[in-house]
Amino acid sequence: MSILKRRKGGLQGNLLSFLDVISSGFGAIVMLLVITKTAEPIRETQARAQLQERSQQLAVQIPTIQEDIGDLQARLAQVEAEKQAMQERLLAMRPRASEKGERALDQRALTTVSERLAQAQQSLTEEMRRLQQATPQPSNAVGGIPIDSEHIVFIIDTSGSMQRIWPMVVKKLEETLRVFPQVKGIQIMNDMGDLMFEQYAGQWIPDTPVLRKQVLERLRLWQPFSNSSPVEGIEAAIRMYRGKGESFSIYMFGDEFGGGPIQPILDAIARINPKDANGKPAVRIHAIGFPSQYMSRGVSSSGIAFAMLMREISAQNGGTFIGLRQEG
Repeated sequence: MSILKRRKGGLQGNLLSFLDVISSGFGAIVMLLVITKTAEPIRETQARAQLQERSQQLAVQIPTIQEDIGDLQARLAQVEAEKQAMQERLLAMRPRASEKGERALDQRALTTVSERLAQAQQSLTEEMRRLQQATPQPSNAVGGIPIDSEHIVFIIDTSGSMQRIWPMVVKKLEETLRVFPQVKGIQIMNDMGDLMFEQYAGQWIPDTPVLRKQVLERLRLWQPFSNSSPVEGIEAAIRMYRGKGESFSIYMFGDEFGGGPIQPILDAIARINPKDANGKPAVRIHAIGFPSQYMSRGVSSSGIAFAMLMREISAQNGGTFIGLRQEG
C-alpha cells in the first residue's frame, strides 16, 4: 500500500507542473497582444503625420507649377501663330516662282519650317506634361541633335563650292565642338574618306584643348580633293570604327550631291550600319547642309539633292538634318 501511494503522489506532481507551463505560455501570448495593440496607434499616428507633411509640401509647389504651365501654354500659342504666319507668307510667294527649282525650294522650305515648328510644339507639350507630373526630366539634346556619343567623326565636303564659304565651315565646326565640352575622341575626314591627320588612322584624336586648336588651325588651310559626294566618307567612317565597341556619331558637313538614285545609297549604309532589336542603329548620322549655292533665283539642283539625300540618311540612322541659311 505504501508503494501505491508514492506512485500516486508522483503523478499529481507531474500534472501540476504541466498546468503551470500551459498557464505561463497563455499569459505570454496575452501580454504580446496587449503590447501590439498599444504600438499600433503610435505607428498610425506617425504615418498620418508624414502624409500631412507631404500634402503641405505639394500644396506649396502647386502654384509654381501652375504658373509654369500657363507660361508654356502662352509660348505654344505663339509658336502656332508663327507657324500660321509663315505658311501664309510662303504660300503667297509661290505664285511668283517661275522655275521648277524655285517651286521645289518653296515647298521644301514650307516643309522644313512646318517640321521645326512641330518639333517646338512637341517640345513644349512634353515640358507641360513634365511640369504637370512634377517630375524633372534631364535634357540630352542641343539644337535638336542628341548628345549621347563618346566619340565623334566629322566628315567635311572640301569641294570648290564649300571652299567659297570656308570661313563659315570653320566657324560651324568650332560651334559644334563647343556643344560637346568633353568627349573621349574625335576624327576629321573629308567626304572622300581622306583623314586630316593620317597618323590617327583607325584611332581617335584625343580630345584636349591643344588638339582642338590644332584641328581648327589645320582646317583653315585644308583643301584635299573632293567629288562633292557624302557617300564615300560615311562608308569609310563606319567601316573604320564600327565594331570596336565604342559609341560614336557622324556629323556630315556638305552642300552638294551629284545626284543619282537615293535608295541604293540608303540600302548600302543600312547594310554596314544595322539596327539592334530596339531599332537603334549602331552609329548615329547627323548632317549640316551649307547654303553655298544660294543665289537670287534659288538653289542649285545639286544643293536640293544633298538636302534630300542627307535628310533620308539622317532619318534612317537615328540622326538629325539641319539646313543653314546664308550668312550676311
